[in-house]
Amino acid sequence: MDVFEAIKDRRSIRKYRSDFISEECIRKILDSAKWAPSAGNLQPWEFIVVTDKNVKRHLSEAALEQPFIEEAPVIIVICTNEERSARIYGTRGRHFYCLLDAAAAVQNILLTAYALGLGTCWVGAFDDIKVAAVLKLPSGVRTIAIVPLGYADETPKPPSRFEERVQLNSY
Repeated sequence: MDVFEAIKDRRSIRKYRSDFISEECIRKILDSAKWAPSAGNLQPWEFIVVTDKNVKRHLSEAALEQPFIEEAPVIIVICTNEERSARIYGTRGRHFYCLLDAAAAVQNILLTAYALGLGTCWVGAFDDIKVAAVLKLPSGVRTIAIVPLGYADETPKPPSRFEERVQLNSY
């Protein structure tokens, strides 16, 4: 699949079929995530693959009661290890670079899943403390995104885009 096609045609999916997703598919998606660029090649991300119904239910509740999260066959939670980035880059690494690095990994997950025929949704609306408790995250590991994953049971229309938001040389 052409990368431009994937970027333009991928949609946020909030309705999933219950079809099984193979381990090979999940491995390909995670492999693409680990190839995302990162500051100093520190790769501060941590990925948690969730298939357990009970854990999915608790994540759905922690994500402001969004039911489609629980309904997806698989959830990938993308976290960042703030201390890994801070070792080299200090405060800027802990509070900024690790977020950018994890976001790049999320984008790779979304595009790879789409290329494999799967639907996803980048969920950022959640209670950090509740998610950390559900997943038993250690101190210094922060959740960046919850990505439900499954075969789409809907075909959303493309959202509108602004024509130009580009300035040359200065704002």
